[in-house]
Amino acid sequence: MMQQIIFSKDITTELDHLCSESGADRIFLLTDQTTEELCRPLVQSCKAVVGAQGIVIGATDVYKTLDTLASVWKALSDGKASRRSLLINLGGGMVTDLGGFAAATFKRGIDFINIPTTLLSMVDAAVGGKTGINFNGLKNEIGAFQESRAVIIDTEFLRTLDEQNLRSGYAEMLKHALLENEAMWSDHLKFDLDAPDYAHLQQLVEQSIRCKERIVTEDPHEHGIRKALNLGHTVGHAFESFALEQERPILHGYAVAYGLLCELFLSAAHTGFPTQQMRQTVQFIRQNYGMFAFTCDDYEHLYNLMLHDKKNVNGVINFTLMGGIGDIKLNQHLTKEDVFESFDFMREG
Repeated sequence: MMQQIIFSKDITTELDHLCSESGADRIFLLTDQTTEELCRPLVQSCKAVVGAQGIVIGATDVYKTLDTLASVWKALSDGKASRRSLLINLGGGMVTDLGGFAAATFKRGIDFINIPTTLLSMVDAAVGGKTGINFNGLKNEIGAFQESRAVIIDTEFLRTLDEQNLRSGYAEMLKHALLENEAMWSDHLKFDLDAPDYAHLQQLVEQSIRCKERIVTEDPHEHGIRKALNLGHTVGHAFESFALEQERPILHGYAVAYGLLCELFLSAAHTGFPTQQMRQTVQFIRQNYGMFAFTCDDYEHLYNLMLHDKKNVNGVINFTLMGGIGDIKLNQHLTKEDVFESFDFMREG
């Protein structure tokens, strides 16, 4: 079943139509504590939502755990969900990842609809069929590929976001622009995150999703070109896991931004990415995302965290680097010293 992506003009009508079309015997609505309060009211007039059984989980990535997953399974089981039931995931990437995995595994798979409420989940987590939870201190260590029945994109939800979460999602959009072309990259560097123009943002979001959708359709299970979407993530996930260990968690998009900074430096040093464009992008990242604090004593540990990346084969780190904007270089291998140089570059400002 091909995942429908709906750019919403009227979420009430669209959600009611999807739920009716699904033929579900029972409907469940998964939110976290934040989206229950801020976002559920925006869909409360949907007949499907009024009759849905609510499941509320803790907010933020610290709840993206096996315990939370088990609590969702239990709520579905206690609510007498069958294989014909439908789960609506209303929230950010944590909700759509965990809810998607709960749906993919409950009774060997029930239908689900994603309604992403953060910029990050709109352009990243909710689209593409990846679901999962964090495990053993590692991001998305357990999961499955499972497409949702539909994804509804409604940028009205973005008005509920704080500034940090808006910036977090924008980092993934900047990544997509680097993968696409110079016009899209240039447009993204001009966007003012301090005073966002939501009408223009909606256009950029659609471009971003189309970029990801095209890549995922070509390579649904990440055997080839889908690895392009890992740009910024090999280093970024290490920063994210490191920050979590130190009990000073950072938002995923901030980790990706810092990862992009390091990986564009490596691209300029090893795969011919133009230095001027690298510096322009790095300047935008520094201005909008600040710095991530770590010392040279942390390099070895960060490198070990990178060795856990799911894209690695036989203990060799697989980087996605760039030869230029739109010129993707998959499966690049670098020495530990090369990686440490990128850490130096990041810390030196």
